[in-house]
Amino acid sequence: MTQDQADMIRELRIKGEGYRSIASQVGLSRDIVRNYCKGHGLDGYANVLAMNIREQIQLGRACLWCGKELEQPYTGRRRKFCSEKCRREWWKAHPERVNRKETAYYEKTCAYCGRTFKAYGNKERRYCSHDCYVRDRFFREDEGREPYISPKESEDRNE
Repeated sequence: MTQDQADMIRELRIKGEGYRSIASQVGLSRDIVRNYCKGHGLDGYANVLAMNIREQIQLGRACLWCGKELEQPYTGRRRKFCSEKCRREWWKAHPERVNRKETAYYEKTCAYCGRTFKAYGNKERRYCSHDCYVRDRFFREDEGREPYISPKESEDRNE
């Protein structure tokens, strides 16, 4: 059994899937899946297990993403995730939970294409995308425009 298969078994079991269902999805026998689950504390009725894991997550005893048991530090902030990978995956799946301030959005106009865009947390941003930056910075002469002058160089010329 590979680590990917083991992770998939854990995820499906936490969601409340049965041994046969997991075995067909992962491509292993039902007995291998059952033995893995018994060895890792995932045995019992699937729906009861899923409810128990959800309860453990709410109490802060299990990882928000994968459901693994957490060891809380003696002092300091309580953990919500078992690893950096789980933390990143959870935030990737829940972008609406990011706490962003309205005052940190800036309405800007792209220096290359002229489109308006919103920049978050960077009022010095000049381009709407990396592609516009590259075209403006490196392909000016091909388009028949004057050579690029960096903001720092233009400040030096004005002084």
